[in-house]
Amino acid sequence: MKFQGTDAYVATDDLTIAVNAAVTLERPLLVKGEPGTGKTELARQVASSLGLRMIEWNIKSTTRAQQGLYEYDAVSRLRDSQLGEEKVHDVKNYIKKGKLWEAFEADEKVVLLIDEIDKADIEFPNDLLQELDKMEFFVYETGETIKAVNRPIVIITSNNEKELPDAFLRRCFFHYIRFPDLDTMKKIVEVHHPGIKESLLTTALTQFFEVREQSGLKKKPSTSEVLDWLKLLLAEDMTAEDLKSNGSSALPKLHGALLKNEQDVHLFERLAFMARGQTR
Repeated sequence: MKFQGTDAYVATDDLTIAVNAAVTLERPLLVKGEPGTGKTELARQVASSLGLRMIEWNIKSTTRAQQGLYEYDAVSRLRDSQLGEEKVHDVKNYIKKGKLWEAFEADEKVVLLIDEIDKADIEFPNDLLQELDKMEFFVYETGETIKAVNRPIVIITSNNEKELPDAFLRRCFFHYIRFPDLDTMKKIVEVHHPGIKESLLTTALTQFFEVREQSGLKKKPSTSEVLDWLKLLLAEDMTAEDLKSNGSSALPKLHGALLKNEQDVHLFERLAFMARGQTR
């Protein structure tokens, strides 16, 4: 069972090595990188490549680790007991299975994605240490132990918003997705926009990387944003010459796809103003 990338996802050699190492070691793969560099999509493509079903657990700031195991609805059971409902005698009727339970009891091997784990409380990763390590957990209400029938491939993503505990990191295989270089970016664009003219692609990516490398930028545009930008350029039937004819503006055409806050827009407007002053 080896991941080699897919036709819809450009995986670098170091990324495929990391995925296959995590699978071999049966350790969770912790993937970090800038937002928009394809961390979530990686899990989908690993599942697609290996022919496995994917179970996705999207983490929010309010998500608790227990929710990934199960939740016991004591309030509903109390209400049903007051109403004389027959199902109240079986506690299992009030237990909602979480994503880990779903992955553990699957008859086949699955890919379990725990997406953006750094959004949760700092204790969240520690609360899942034993469950992810031993691939089992205890249900106190029923007295049963839920153990993985087939150990899932666990992929955990993080945008690096907060540091993760050392004890959690020790149990993972780690990989940082570096931002694509020009050649890799061209391959990614070709997957999403096949047949794009070389002159347009070269000019657009040159402008894109110039924007990313501008000092003082609050939010650098990501891979997903350059793909959106190129989609707009193609929809507007723009050429390389159109992109170059910016006049006195330092802002790229349709810059709203790349720059997502007013500080960065003002930064490029100031640069354009300074450039005009120097040419007088």
